[in-house]
Amino acid sequence: MKNTTLGTGANALEVSRIGLGLMGISAFYTGAGQDDADGARTILGALDRGVTFLDTAEMYGPYTNEELLGETLAAAGRRDEVVIATKFGTLRHTAGGVRGYDGTPANLRLAVEGSLRRLRTDRIDLYYQHRMDPTTPIEDTVGALAELVAEGKIRGYGLSEASVATIRRAHAVHPVTAVQTEYSLWTRDPEAELLPALGDLGIGFVPYSPLGRGFLTGAIRSLDSLDEADFRRSNPRFADGALEANLAIVDTVEKVAADAGATPAQVALAWLLAQGEHIAPIPGTRRLARVEENIGAVDLELSADQLATLDAVATPVGERYEDMTSIDR
Repeated sequence: MKNTTLGTGANALEVSRIGLGLMGISAFYTGAGQDDADGARTILGALDRGVTFLDTAEMYGPYTNEELLGETLAAAGRRDEVVIATKFGTLRHTAGGVRGYDGTPANLRLAVEGSLRRLRTDRIDLYYQHRMDPTTPIEDTVGALAELVAEGKIRGYGLSEASVATIRRAHAVHPVTAVQTEYSLWTRDPEAELLPALGDLGIGFVPYSPLGRGFLTGAIRSLDSLDEADFRRSNPRFADGALEANLAIVDTVEKVAADAGATPAQVALAWLLAQGEHIAPIPGTRRLARVEENIGAVDLELSADQLATLDAVATPVGERYEDMTSIDR
């Protein structure tokens, strides 16, 4: 598979053009946590097919997703083949591990040691602050992250759902390797300010939920297929009325897919890859067949007319989250 580079200089990371988001194997979505052996097979199968960029977080489970990844790579002896990204900052280890935003250096130190232990590794390749802590200056957090880089415990750091102002402040302390934010055909917010800023600063971009939480694949046309505990049941874009309205976006993707001789997922990902060279989306799945489908997007070149058709899709109905206060805007 083709690769791309996130960041510049000493903290740059070369990763596969499409990575693999591991969250859904362990948490939040239908079927999560039901079959670790199947999850392990998916991880190793992805590696066999050229995926080198694996995304997890201490919050996923919590902890069980990191543990699964660490056990899988250690048992197969394949740790050195991959770039591991994980995240801290939404569990307060200074208060016993309760949920809450904590970007303090003290919490960071506790978090990184836990992640290193669960991942069974001596270094984390890309360490994100999962959400910004409004009570801790980003300069303090990044100062501690820079210490971890100097100590060799992390190779580079990133920010997830951070505003452009926060990113610039962080980058002034120590170069940011990558920013992770939701971006897809139904989440276009980054285009106005974030993408231009990342290009100016030489920071890589990692879109999460690049398939609109599965919606852009066309597989979800009602909530009937989702478990009662599935996160999407409480998501405004999947709510009654909003879901039906948003199917118009899917219909357009499906029409382009038919024209291109590809699947809707491949079209949605190919559109995303066309937005810039230093973009590495991380579609999540528990199924190896979906990994194979997704990486097929790397070789799909959409025509100018097809891209224009996709660019013109309507703005989705509903916010990205029920509670948007966690998003640093």
